This record gives sequence, C-alpha cells and structure tokens, in this order.
Amino acid sequence: QVQLVESGGGLVQPGGSLRLSCAGSGFSFSAFAMNWYRQAPGKERELVAGIGSTTYYADFVKGRFTISRDNAKNTVYLQMNNLNPDDTAVYYCNANLQILRANFWGTGTLVTVSS
Repeated sequence: QVQLVESGGGLVQPGGSLRLSCAGSGFSFSAFAMNWYRQAPGKERELVAGIGSTTYYADFVKGRFTISRDNAKNTVYLQMNNLNPDDTAVYYCNANLQILRANFWGTGTLVTVSS
C-alpha cells in the first residue's frame, strides 16, 4: 500500500522558517521524482519544487525554499525560509514516475504564515 505522509506544517510568523517532511512507503522511493505542491484557499494547486535527476523550483520560491531527499529514509524535505503570508497553503507531497504513469499524493500539511 502506497503512503505519503507529510509533517512539519504549522503557524509561523512572516520571515520565519519551517521544514516539511514527507515519508514514503509501499513503492520504490528512490526511483521516483519527488515533488512538493501547494494549494492556497480559492486557488489551484501549483508546483513548488521537485527533485529527481534534476532539481526544480518555482520562481516564487527560488532563493527561499530548498528541496532535498534522503533515499535511505524514503523521505523528501522542503526547507522553507523567509516565509511570507502568500506562502500560506496546504502543502502536498507527490511521487511521480512517468515511465510507469505512477503518480501518488499525500494528504497535505497546512502552513499558515501570519503575525
């Protein structure tokens, strides 16, 4: 059974930092590209960052967020620095392997940036 379990969300003040974690199980974690998406209230889900053979960042997080993975722990991380209220959203972990058309989602973790 495939599972992606996010953790690390919460309330943080503007300018603060959070580190999100996503633990995967039930699939070959190291073979998959791992991504973080987010969805703010009333908005569509958007790609934040991804890590596979290369690393990708959306323009709105470049220089502030860092994605990393530890394949030995089947975990992907998202270090978020200098957060601002526009970063408030539910953050979702995604595992993707295009060659198998496999695409898995976590249930999300809420990040709220507010003073």
